[in-house]
Amino acid sequence: MTHEEWLSRAAAAEFPSAHHIDGVDEPGVTGYPVRSPRDGRVLTEVADGGEREVALAVAAARRAFDAGPWPRMAPAERGRALVRLSSLIEERRERLALLVSLEMGKPVTDAYDIELRAAITTFRWYGELAGKLADEAPHVPADALALVTREPAGVVGAVVPWNFPLTLASWKVAPALAAGCTVVLKPSELSPLSALELGRLATEAGLPPGVLNVVAGDGPTAGRALGLHPDVDVLAFTGSTAVGRHFLRYSADSNLKRVWLELGGKSPNII
Repeated sequence: MTHEEWLSRAAAAEFPSAHHIDGVDEPGVTGYPVRSPRDGRVLTEVADGGEREVALAVAAARRAFDAGPWPRMAPAERGRALVRLSSLIEERRERLALLVSLEMGKPVTDAYDIELRAAITTFRWYGELAGKLADEAPHVPADALALVTREPAGVVGAVVPWNFPLTLASWKVAPALAAGCTVVLKPSELSPLSALELGRLATEAGLPPGVLNVVAGDGPTAGRALGLHPDVDVLAFTGSTAVGRHFLRYSADSNLKRVWLELGGKSPNII
């Protein structure tokens, strides 16, 4: 894509603006502007999620897990669905790279070569892995028999930051889906567009309604509601240490959900 082509596509781009809940776009009640850090212009107004939207998304994920086909599918069948999603991401690679570049400011070549490559590879890798996860028979005394069977954990809440919106989403969403879990993804309010598009693509790839839900909104409202929700079984978060502490408190104040944290930075600067 030349620079002129990029500018032309950026000017004509259509942006997702609704939450994606239970397999359909949910416009929400209120919205907020998403600005491109490249030039400060408003790209679109995105639905602003809070307790109501998180509750709808978690309820959809809970139904899909408790009564839907996804956790009951043969793992290889789930894997084929994830491979289809990987192929769709690859087909829409230029559009997704454009969304990432516009929403968070990195060069479109970096979005195309790094973010999209990571997302495509991640969904395909876990899709191909899903059918290879078998029960295990550990070593036990000769007069005993033991079998280790892995089961999906349930509803997973995933909260990701602004800087690698699609890569970090795929790192959390793909393994959870491969295991048979259902997911509510909350992207950063600064860069929600590629994640909202990912929700649409998951439905297009044939994932059942409620398996992947995406809610836009900020941390103190949507993030907090997701962390405190008693029907969320696992919470995965990448971001600051301070906010990670909040999620540990949310777990303690709700249902003692399992919390996976990737916190802080490793590259300090002196200016």
